[in-house]
Amino acid sequence: MRVFLVVLLLLPLVAQAATPELTVEKPWMRYLLPSIPAAGYMELQNPGAADVVITGAASPACGMLMLHKSADTSGMAMMMDVQSITVPAHGSATLAPGGYHLMCMQPTMKLGDKVPVTLRLQDGSIVVATLPVYGAQNAP
Repeated sequence: MRVFLVVLLLLPLVAQAATPELTVEKPWMRYLLPSIPAAGYMELQNPGAADVVITGAASPACGMLMLHKSADTSGMAMMMDVQSITVPAHGSATLAPGGYHLMCMQPTMKLGDKVPVTLRLQDGSIVVATLPVYGAQNAP
């Protein structure tokens, strides 16, 4: 009985220690027109001792929100879906124009909105951020 009680008391501490420490800084969304995909950008900080892997994203302001990467292959600019983005332990990852980003298909936002975005992590947890919406001319 005592062992069971000790285990029950320690469970919240174990669950808390396993929670990723991912933080979102400088988030923003670039929106142009409803017929053109929007893009989400941010800096991700991981002060924890283990890598954090983002495996998906969602937003009510997007028909579909995907992890994407822009790349220059033999002088040809390309964009492609990626399955995940890893934020290294004690490190960071940047989602920015020309690199990793969130691709928002069928955007339902307008300039000046603040769009909620949920990042799904490999361990099943989520991180929620609010991205202010900018146009092409007034991006931060």
